[in-house]
Amino acid sequence: MSLAPRSGSSTAESGGRHGGGGRRGTGRPPRRRRVLRWSATVLAVVILGTATAGYLYYRHLNANLETGKRSSGDSKAEKPQPNAAGQTPLNILLIGSDSRNSAENLELGGSKSSVGSKPLADVQMLVHLSADRKHASVVSIPRDTRVDIPECTDPETGETYPATNTIINASLARGGAGCTLATWQNLTGVYIDHWMMIDFAGVVSMADAVGGVEVCVNQNVHDRPLPGVPGGSGLKLKEGRQKVQGEKALQWLRTRHAFFSDVGRAKAQHMYMNSMIRTLKEQNAFTDTGRLMNLAETATDALKVSEEIGSVKKLYDLAMQLKTVPTNRITMTTMPTDVDPQNANHLVPAGEDAEKIWSMVRDDVAFDKNGKAAGSKKTSGTEKASSDPAADDAEIGVLVQNATRSDAEGAVDRRASELAGLLVEKGFTRAAADLTGGLSEEQTVVRYPSAELEGDAQRIAKSLGIPLSSVKRSTDVSGVTLVVGADWRTGTSYPKKSAPQAGEIPESADAINGSDSGQCMDVYEPYRW
Repeated sequence: MSLAPRSGSSTAESGGRHGGGGRRGTGRPPRRRRVLRWSATVLAVVILGTATAGYLYYRHLNANLETGKRSSGDSKAEKPQPNAAGQTPLNILLIGSDSRNSAENLELGGSKSSVGSKPLADVQMLVHLSADRKHASVVSIPRDTRVDIPECTDPETGETYPATNTIINASLARGGAGCTLATWQNLTGVYIDHWMMIDFAGVVSMADAVGGVEVCVNQNVHDRPLPGVPGGSGLKLKEGRQKVQGEKALQWLRTRHAFFSDVGRAKAQHMYMNSMIRTLKEQNAFTDTGRLMNLAETATDALKVSEEIGSVKKLYDLAMQLKTVPTNRITMTTMPTDVDPQNANHLVPAGEDAEKIWSMVRDDVAFDKNGKAAGSKKTSGTEKASSDPAADDAEIGVLVQNATRSDAEGAVDRRASELAGLLVEKGFTRAAADLTGGLSEEQTVVRYPSAELEGDAQRIAKSLGIPLSSVKRSTDVSGVTLVVGADWRTGTSYPKKSAPQAGEIPESADAINGSDSGQCMDVYEPYRW
């Protein structure tokens, strides 16, 4: 009888089968299975590594972004109501800072005496993206335009600045970008969702990232100091079309003497922006991953943004909304202005022309005529009658305020008393005038503090012929308040206005369509060479 264990026999058999012998119970898996396991392990490592790298890069881009408070000043502008499809317009304020508080910015412009000073907002543009995302409008305000700047509190220092009336570029130094946003809202009546700010160095890096933008001058230009006229951007170009990038792009955007004025500078900036948009579309920058990453790296490092859009994802979502607008539906304009009667070197909004621009933005009316249907497109709900019934006329309390003062004209004496008396004659016996004065509103508006007074506010508006779109809920009032604006300086009947139609912008707005590549700047003769 053999005393050898049975397992020995099995091992021998197994060893003999594989041509090897002596390996106990360790049969190797087939080579194909080993390759699959190795491949799966490598793939898992690659996926994990890529995801980790992507996450780290995303965090890096987010860390690049500097953010600030959306608004730091008093403002009564209200968000627009959604249209029938539930869509609302999007308004973004672009600010170009003249800060010299870095070595790089100082080298690019300005003197050492500017170091440590609070920056000014030398470039200010509102980008309006329509509710249906089919058209976009851009409106600039020249930096030396005198406006009302509200009380603002600097979110970084806590310092509070009193309300003042001065040129608009000073708003940035009185509470940061949030104060500039509040100033725009009060001037225009447009609710502004976000702001973005860029300095000299940021402009240079963005111009380089794009790879150059084509511009055009009709004559050789050299924007330089002249006897009695200091400053100048340093821009020197030969006539015709050429690409500018880096510091040359910054010089183009800062040139004003050679382009006649701040209004001319705004036009040159619009030409540059239109050209840049066309360039990015031609490069497929929004779909080319490599180009998009390069632009994202540069943009997040160059921009400071309001905190509610302070992430790469939110900025990317904004870019995707903007890219859907075709170039022939983009219109660049400058707010119409007149010479400031108080200072010939400054400007003021040009009354009816300026108000027409802002009413088109508020009502989401296209600046171009290239849409399928031209015409006014008011947001849904702005004319909706309240379901809350009004009280009897004699029981409605209403305070009338005189806000007829504008940047161009002083307040109309006794205007609040005049219209309060008119309301009393109409049966609103509790109407009274607020005699404190000092207010300024471009548009007449009826404000009410809570839903149960909406019907009363609409009843007051209807009795005076004021459109229901001018009846606004506001926490700034304690009861129904009629604020008589600069649009109603005389008479007892509210002036009827026809709704602006698509493309009906004033000639004084100096409009340029985004598809117009034939634009070229004239050069003021002293700056030709």
